[in-house]
Amino acid sequence: MTTVVANDDIFKDIRPYHDQEVPAVLKRLANNQRLICALAQFKFPRLYRFVPGLTRYVIRHYLNQYVKQVKDVNDVQLRLTSYIRRTIETTTDSFTYEGLGQLDASQSYLFISNHRDIVMDPTFVNYALHLEGFPTARIAAGDNLLSEQYIGDLMRLNKTFIVKRSISNRREKLAALTKLSQYISSSVKEGCSIWIAHREGRSKDGIDQTDSAVLKMLQLGQRSETKSFAEAMHNLNIVPVAVSYQYDPCDSMKAHELSVKAETGEYTKAPGEDTSSIVTGIMGQKGKVHVAFGKPLSVFCEDASEMALTIDKQLHRLYQLHDTNYAAAALLEGKADSAINADALAHIRARLEGLNEAEKSQLLNMYANPVLQKEKALAGCDVENSITA
Repeated sequence: MTTVVANDDIFKDIRPYHDQEVPAVLKRLANNQRLICALAQFKFPRLYRFVPGLTRYVIRHYLNQYVKQVKDVNDVQLRLTSYIRRTIETTTDSFTYEGLGQLDASQSYLFISNHRDIVMDPTFVNYALHLEGFPTARIAAGDNLLSEQYIGDLMRLNKTFIVKRSISNRREKLAALTKLSQYISSSVKEGCSIWIAHREGRSKDGIDQTDSAVLKMLQLGQRSETKSFAEAMHNLNIVPVAVSYQYDPCDSMKAHELSVKAETGEYTKAPGEDTSSIVTGIMGQKGKVHVAFGKPLSVFCEDASEMALTIDKQLHRLYQLHDTNYAAAALLEGKADSAINADALAHIRARLEGLNEAEKSQLLNMYANPVLQKEKALAGCDVENSITA
């Protein structure tokens, strides 16, 4: 069904594109020089090196012919499905999921997920939903990822809405967060599910801890309806989701960032670093990938920190450990002489090559930390520290 764009659309600057906006956006993309050059270099690197003008012409012609066949958001997603399936087939050994049998495809949910990969986390979640006949969810993405307009256009064509993180003015930031919260709550009310990470940024150290600030943000948009934090959470139909990867294509990049931050107290990303992480996360080998959908939350309280722990307990129980997690834990404990995880041990050791000692420690911990999380979750304990604490 086509959504009518109202003149007073207060969410226009952050929401995904509506159906009637798709043709104009696609036409803009098909003639965007930055996108054309990026595609030319990616698809035909050798040809582009020798005849860049001809290569750009071929890409531009293809794009203009392609976009004529796409009429609405559903067309966009259906065409993306084949690319997603191909990417999963070529970059994973297996993709499995569980838990959707306890959910209702006619209901809308707020999927609060752990966060390991910028693009692939919500992609795997939405692909699982698609395979089981559920409507795909709208996806939250920070504006720090939109270094180019064409990237924002591509994402908003695919049900992505924008989280404005770059605002520094306190009053403007509160207004932006309130609007974001209103958009999320109105989407769930209207029957559209939402995917959002449980914290700002990826859990690069492998420790999945829900940020209570995210939950407080979710309440802002409901202040006119209820002052109760617990009721606001109840209204959102929250479902925790745990995504786990046997291999993290960005592990060495994360290890470097974490080691620099540990040594200096801060880390400044280089220009294009987020884009590099996105491409590496999509194209890199991920081994076995598992998505576990939890049960809708049924117990609510007025304390955001307690609610965060409630979500974490379910996330940690849902998280599927891989042999690489156990292998990293064994290496940290000096017990890597078992042949049980020989292949995983070989993989982890290969990933350690070329790293300095600080980076090696960070990489081992990011794979090993989920083991401790899982152990404490199954023992009924709260997770407060990493495996090295």
